[in-house]
Amino acid sequence: MTSQTKPNSGSGTITTKDGTQIYYKDWGTGQPIVFHHGWPLSSDDWDAQMLFFLAQGYRVIAHDRRGHGRSTQTDIGNEMDTYAADVAELADHLDLKNAIHVGHSTGGGEVARYVAQYGAEGRVAKAVLIGAVPPIMLKTAANPGGLPIEVFDGFRSGVAANRAQLYRDVPAGPFYGFNRPGAAVSEGVIDNWWRQGMMGGTKAHYDCIKAFSETDFTEDLKAIDVPVLVMHGDDDQIVPIADSALLTIKLLKKGELKIYKGYPHGMATTHADIINADLLAFFKA
Repeated sequence: MTSQTKPNSGSGTITTKDGTQIYYKDWGTGQPIVFHHGWPLSSDDWDAQMLFFLAQGYRVIAHDRRGHGRSTQTDIGNEMDTYAADVAELADHLDLKNAIHVGHSTGGGEVARYVAQYGAEGRVAKAVLIGAVPPIMLKTAANPGGLPIEVFDGFRSGVAANRAQLYRDVPAGPFYGFNRPGAAVSEGVIDNWWRQGMMGGTKAHYDCIKAFSETDFTEDLKAIDVPVLVMHGDDDQIVPIADSALLTIKLLKKGELKIYKGYPHGMATTHADIINADLLAFFKA
């Protein structure tokens, strides 16, 4: 089985070495694009990209990270090394070669770790980081521009106390920039964010906050040998650009940075037409 031929299943699950079931969608034929979602969402967050690139003749794949969406509500392995290992098992199961990996937010960290550790031998052609968390979000002595631990403790408290409310407040506010004056607020987008979040497991979501905020991807970024497109909105209120994309681009061997004026963290949803066109141009370059 090659990247161009596959069973016509559409979606399914794999069972990883530790017994976790990972749900995935696999549509179309052609060069594979693998989409990695953000916290606390699911593969459904890529609907606008999956449909667009399927129509462009690509094979489009997206999975629900362990503990998220339709995958097992794990109590273990909710950290970046295991996330990347899960992707490696999925890529092996689907026999992916010459794939493009696209990650948003936490998924961008997952892409960085996966491509650095498992991307050799023709498995990965290119990568894209959209509003992504690398190099490291947490403020430390070595990363003075990062966000203080209290920010992430606040997320943890929100998940533990009333995640149903937190998962309304985040998309209704900073995630899509709906808290900005004049924003075109979509209740459907907010509801869909909430729906995706509530499908996942509380324990996994709680643990993932540490994974996306405290993991240092510096060495991963340095190790990546394939072309990488870094896309970031300069009004990203979730992953501020100054301590993410602007540092990431300095660490990549073959990086290209595109900054989107006024765009929010969830720009792949709010500005899907622009983002999809730029992704397509990068894929074809």
